[in-house]
Amino acid sequence: MSSILSTATGQLDRNDFGVTIDQSIARSGKSSAPWARLYGIRPGLVLAAIFVLFLIIAALQPSWLVSGDPLAASAREAFRAPSAAHWLGTDENGRDVLTRLIYGVRPSLLMGLAATVIGLVIGVAIGLFAGLGHRVIDNLLMRFIDVLLAFPDLLLALVIITFWGQGMINAIVAVGVASVPRYARMVRAQTHIVRNAQYVEAAITLGLSTSTLIFRHILPNAIKPILILATIGIGGKIAAGAALSFLGFGAPPPSPEWGSMLSVGRNFLSNAWWLVTAPSVAVTLTVISITALGRELALRSEGKRT
Repeated sequence: MSSILSTATGQLDRNDFGVTIDQSIARSGKSSAPWARLYGIRPGLVLAAIFVLFLIIAALQPSWLVSGDPLAASAREAFRAPSAAHWLGTDENGRDVLTRLIYGVRPSLLMGLAATVIGLVIGVAIGLFAGLGHRVIDNLLMRFIDVLLAFPDLLLALVIITFWGQGMINAIVAVGVASVPRYARMVRAQTHIVRNAQYVEAAITLGLSTSTLIFRHILPNAIKPILILATIGIGGKIAAGAALSFLGFGAPPPSPEWGSMLSVGRNFLSNAWWLVTAPSVAVTLTVISITALGRELALRSEGKRT
């Protein structure tokens, strides 16, 4: 199971930043459904949007969807198979799996969003400093970033957790810091493009201050494409967070977190398959839905620019 999660995470990382938007457009093609051509909507995107909306509701108000306590245990109800009473069965302590799955949405989305924000803030700062700084500083920072890029994100996160310790907060920081090199490299490249644009040269000619030039003209235009690609990366960070929890470095049991549920459920795979199936499907659908919506946003943004 850990190999599946790590493989999925690595694949997402490569897809997030390994191909250009132009290549994605060339590979995607147009939908052949008549109504899709008329309205520009694909059924898969509609389903992805509905699922993401469901996740948002579950994260904000899980009590609207389920009424039980995710930590309430009952020895009599242990290992109940899926039924009308327990739609997704119960775990080894008699806790309802569906309830724990719904309450596990919040920490999983928090992992993806918080890690993305951390990676963006630090990555944008480093990339902007390298892109606008002296050539010596640029070279030093980029060589350091190249070294970090040699390590897979999940492996880099594991190294960081080794020094900082286990726990949900440390896992979020580790996943976020592990994504910094990719964002820094991309922001630096965009900064080099923007700083040579005609409107920036015109602003310099008008005598604008350096801070105004950076925060009003260079920074907004440099990070605009990065924000769209960061949206695609949220799904990969959710998978990475689940992988860390699965390995025992994230949220500890009995926390209703998907990776932690997978870690415990694998011990009972032979007699309670639903303990692994439910969180596995939840992680997979979440990553696919968020990535699909993020890529559609990237394609539409590229279409507007071209």
